[in-house]
Amino acid sequence: MTIKISQQFDSGAIVVVQAEQASQIDLKLRDDSHADIRQWFHFRLQGARGQACTIRFLNAGQATYAKGYEGYSACASYDMENWFRVPTSFDGQVMTIHFTPELDSVYFAYFEPYSWERHLRVLGEVAENPIARVLDIGSTVDGRDMNLVVIGNPQAEKKIWVIARQHPGETMAEWYVEGMMDALLDSSNPIARKLLQRCVFYVVPNMNPDGSVRGNLRTNAAGANLNREWMTPTLERSPEVLCVKNKIHETGVDMFFDIHGDENLPYNFVAGNEMLQDFTPERMARQKAFVDQYMLASPDFQNVYGYEASKYNEELLTLASKYIGHTFKCLSLTLEMPFKDNADLPDAHVGWNGARSIELGKAILQPILASLD
Repeated sequence: MTIKISQQFDSGAIVVVQAEQASQIDLKLRDDSHADIRQWFHFRLQGARGQACTIRFLNAGQATYAKGYEGYSACASYDMENWFRVPTSFDGQVMTIHFTPELDSVYFAYFEPYSWERHLRVLGEVAENPIARVLDIGSTVDGRDMNLVVIGNPQAEKKIWVIARQHPGETMAEWYVEGMMDALLDSSNPIARKLLQRCVFYVVPNMNPDGSVRGNLRTNAAGANLNREWMTPTLERSPEVLCVKNKIHETGVDMFFDIHGDENLPYNFVAGNEMLQDFTPERMARQKAFVDQYMLASPDFQNVYGYEASKYNEELLTLASKYIGHTFKCLSLTLEMPFKDNADLPDAHVGWNGARSIELGKAILQPILASLD
């Protein structure tokens, strides 16, 4: 069979330089739509069954987060369902995958993808639950639906907002939210039942549908980084943020969680609001208590490694969790998961993946319940 590399499918992204023989397949990372950002890749290799493949990413050293490829292993799958890690090296300029496919077709990706088809199917399953609604709140630049999941009674005392995947290549974020919604809708889960006596959850599983389908790492179809649009979103450049922000101002918010992935750090952690000028000791104590409770709920979560708190500047308020924390004076956190693995509990076969993200999403219910008062 002839070697073939393809990427014309949901979240596909790669540039082929040469692929005549399995022993020397040369590729380049593709830029995001209308943006000078390159990192995500997702492609299919056919015709190399039983052949030792050397797949080189020639411009990995010019990636937006080149350090993200240090100590990183690429993801592969034969069926788009079961993903595993493959031997990968990076010399600072070129990233190389060494792999011998056992079948005629194999997929490679930066992280386990979360498809638009799965997104729609999960929304349909959620909508069948009597305590949930799936609402249309707007459209993306490309015209895709922006859906909001409402779980619980909108008249409830506490309003909990969770958004995911502002950066579309951070697919672990949507896996996480799927797990959280599964736990909330599980009638045998006592924490969920207790929460829903007092809380309504507003969930946006995918803030960036266009970027997700296009195979972008960080931007939407207009080239906007949605997590820098929260002060002044526009219908032309960032309608996704505009419709969600308007809805949050309509409902109010008592806790806010923005779910992300981090290219460099092999840990799960949160970034808080301690740099905000109006951040009080009481809010600091509440933030710390939430983190402590999350560590009790999941050994996959930790507080030793994370981002250092930056100094305050007005640009910080363009970020979702900073804008919400500043505007509503509530617990407002950005949660980060690794593209690599969780160094505290490593799994060499799968690394950090969708299933582990799902479990961490389920675990957030416990610290939310503990933090209600």
